[in-house]
Amino acid sequence: MIRAKQIFMAGMVLFLGLVPASGQILNKIKQKASKKAEQVLDKKLGLGDDNSSNSQGTTNAPGSMGNTGNTGNSGNNPSNTKGGGLITTPPDVQQNIADAQKSFGSGNYGEARYAVQQAMLGVEMEIGNKILKSLPETISGLPKDASADKVTSTGFGWVGLTIQREYNDGNDKEFRVMVANNSMMMAAVNMYLSSGGYSQTTGGEQNWKQTKLKGYRAIIEYNEGSGYKLSVPLGQSSLVVFEGVNFASEPDMMAAAEKVDIDGIKAELGEQ
Repeated sequence: MIRAKQIFMAGMVLFLGLVPASGQILNKIKQKASKKAEQVLDKKLGLGDDNSSNSQGTTNAPGSMGNTGNTGNSGNNPSNTKGGGLITTPPDVQQNIADAQKSFGSGNYGEARYAVQQAMLGVEMEIGNKILKSLPETISGLPKDASADKVTSTGFGWVGLTIQREYNDGNDKEFRVMVANNSMMMAAVNMYLSSGGYSQTTGGEQNWKQTKLKGYRAIIEYNEGSGYKLSVPLGQSSLVVFEGVNFASEPDMMAAAEKVDIDGIKAELGEQ
């Protein structure tokens, strides 16, 4: 009990410094605190590894998650024609920290764990929204589409944070930015970068090649149907993916990507 309380309170001390905290602190928590805290609370509750069954997602953009209820008009049942949808406000970090401390102090470990998870989720959403706000209002003459802005987090453990923005002229030209904190996607890109199969050719059709963006190694691809795609790894588990539709050339695509402050994004995510 004493050991569990020490670990839990250490996690709370770290969390109290999270907002506003640097990305470096978040990265340390990801590596050290979250796993230990979860294991201790699981042991107290007599639970196994239930992340897969209890994982949750939160997004600040409407329409990003499917409705599992009835979507059609069955028989004589009325169709829904009113309603404001769901509130997309992120969890209150400080309130959830306070709730976690209170629940733990009273021995309600299940509620304490839930509150810690909600606090972590709230921190992720705040980071994502901050990154989204740091992106340019226009790129290559294309204004942002505010209705397409989206920050999504899968919840506990700093895995699955995604930030998305689109720029378009309302016709056929579009530029998309996606920032993802996803180790699986990152591993795939690193595999391509280290693979001899991603060497450049001087003959035939060149659909992909290695390149650099602001000093970062990257992969640029081109497809006749979808246009350009530029993937830029940042640190150990994050990357930025740019997609350009109907851009005239590779230099035009690279110039658009250079408008994004990837150094600032890397720092905000706490990547080394």
